[in-house]
Amino acid sequence: MIKLAKKISIKQGYVYLFLKVGVFLLLAFFFDFILGSFLSKFYFKQTSGWEYRTKFSIEDTKADILVFGASRAQQQYNPLFFEERLHQTCYNVGRDGQPIFYYYAVLKSIVKRYTPKMIILDIENEVFKEDQSSYDRISVLLPFYKNHPELHSIIEQKSPFEKFKLQSYVYPYNSMLFKIAIGNTEFNKKRNIDINGYVPLTRVLDEQIRNVDLSKKYVIDSIKVNLYKSFISECLRANIKLYIVCSPYFFNSIGSDTSMQLATEIAKRNNIDYFDFSKDKLFLNNSKFFDDTVHVNVEGSKIFTNKLIDSIIFKSQKQ
Repeated sequence: MIKLAKKISIKQGYVYLFLKVGVFLLLAFFFDFILGSFLSKFYFKQTSGWEYRTKFSIEDTKADILVFGASRAQQQYNPLFFEERLHQTCYNVGRDGQPIFYYYAVLKSIVKRYTPKMIILDIENEVFKEDQSSYDRISVLLPFYKNHPELHSIIEQKSPFEKFKLQSYVYPYNSMLFKIAIGNTEFNKKRNIDINGYVPLTRVLDEQIRNVDLSKKYVIDSIKVNLYKSFISECLRANIKLYIVCSPYFFNSIGSDTSMQLATEIAKRNNIDYFDFSKDKLFLNNSKFFDDTVHVNVEGSKIFTNKLIDSIIFKSQKQ
């Protein structure tokens, strides 16, 4: 009888343990769902800031002309000049600090909704460099995982466990609480001027031009190269006129950057027009057009954007 009582007691203990675990899991799921839904609601209600511009780029813009790239796209290409001179709507979908994963993800979502007439892709030195931080920055796309299946393969590059982590409703917003709060206020609108996605820089650089050695070798990330090729292929498939551009730098380059060489070769193989302003003498001789050595300021942006438009018009007239 004692042994039987012990067995019953042990079974009851297991049942109680399983019940506790079950209740804990249910509560965890419940709170994860409630908090995640709350964060999602306010993420997609933002009216300013980087997250708002990402959401607008992926889900809302229907502009005829789109500018892609990182900070050298976002802060150097003024859409108003494209609209004024080419008589087509323009939006700058560039985002500061984002690598090719971001550009391609935004493109995939856009072409699923509509077909732009023209795309400008700004590329920069070391665009294909192997770098773990490039994968970490995919996190800005996490809020779109559940409703954008076209982005799954890109977002899952972040880590082998990403698809499992994204079963959580809270996980996509882990590092965005402050941004979401600010994005739902007027603060960002006052802090950053946003002109169709373009964020102008106002500082004037005051320094002598220097030499930069671009010939140093580094490891090329084949995934980034393949995404660049896929970006080109998506545009060709959709019959979108694509221009690849390297915008101005304020330094004298020694040698050639490996990524830029590769990007140029791939563009040429696909008959894509490529404009290189990295050694443009007008900019190399005028620090006043720069905010820092890799970004033109608002005055430089005006000159650069119009020079690019001149090149586009000239090319289109020849074809």
